[in-house]
Amino acid sequence: MFVFFLVFFIFISITMQGLVIKNTGSWYTVKTVEGDIVECKIKGNFRLKGIRSTNPVAVGDHVEIERNQQDTAFITAIGDRKNYIIRKSQNLSKQSHIIAANVDQAFLVVTVERPQTSTTFIDRFLATAEAYSVPVVLVFNKTDLLDDDLMRYQQMMMDLYETVGYKCVPVSAETGDGMDVLMTLLHDRITLLSGHSGVGKSTMINRLLPGVNLRTAEISDAHNTGMHTTTFSEMLPLPGGGYIIDTPGIKGFGTFNMEPEELTSYFKEIFHFSKDCRFNNCTHTHEPGCAVLKAVEDHYIAASRYQSYLSMLEDKDENKYREAY
Repeated sequence: MFVFFLVFFIFISITMQGLVIKNTGSWYTVKTVEGDIVECKIKGNFRLKGIRSTNPVAVGDHVEIERNQQDTAFITAIGDRKNYIIRKSQNLSKQSHIIAANVDQAFLVVTVERPQTSTTFIDRFLATAEAYSVPVVLVFNKTDLLDDDLMRYQQMMMDLYETVGYKCVPVSAETGDGMDVLMTLLHDRITLLSGHSGVGKSTMINRLLPGVNLRTAEISDAHNTGMHTTTFSEMLPLPGGGYIIDTPGIKGFGTFNMEPEELTSYFKEIFHFSKDCRFNNCTHTHEPGCAVLKAVEDHYIAASRYQSYLSMLEDKDENKYREAY
């Protein structure tokens, strides 16, 4: 009888609720509602429930965990997500990669120099955020490196996206210029920080959260590109309330699970003009009476935004080369 109760005690499990605050690939760090920090794995059956993703559990997920007396814990259930940011996985068999879930906003950090962020990349991120109901602020970093010509180019980009309806904030994480604006926007919110490697996300977090001391790296002079310094996703608490979700730099942004007929609604200005097209099923590529094509011709829609739209129309082709994004 004594042996029976001993065995029962060892294998009894405790169910707890928590928030995923870190994902290193195979392990998930969960902060429970009681404030405990628990290292967890996921049960194999998660991958049998139709979740076609490299990471069925993401930072920001509300989860249920089972913890036993051997201090082993497993994530057993995921709560409903209010939103998430997702992109095409480089491993096509996995279909997708969820960058973060349940966020109040996303800061897309872009740079016009060292490295240069393309409008195609920006537009793909913005369209995905529109699709999954995530507000985006465009943060233009490294203003301290810009000469007069590059400063004018940055202002042109900011004017373009502000006209579309996105807030743009110029900053220098290196000198601290503009960081007070970001701190105000971050207050008491869960904010995803994303962008290419080398745009200064880690430097920005070090400026916003003194003492965190995230590792940074120099830009490659040969290729004018950044090197990965963040290798996993993590929620970092802000002193005034809220979290920053730090994520690894992303080279490409292939869109996932977007139907061509839905794409128009993810470009604010294209959707605005599309209401005046002659045909309800207009693809805005060749049809007569297309109000979108007329708006592009008359410069009411930026050519770069329209080209991004055309590029994304082709994303249903599984063999499309995505490294350039």
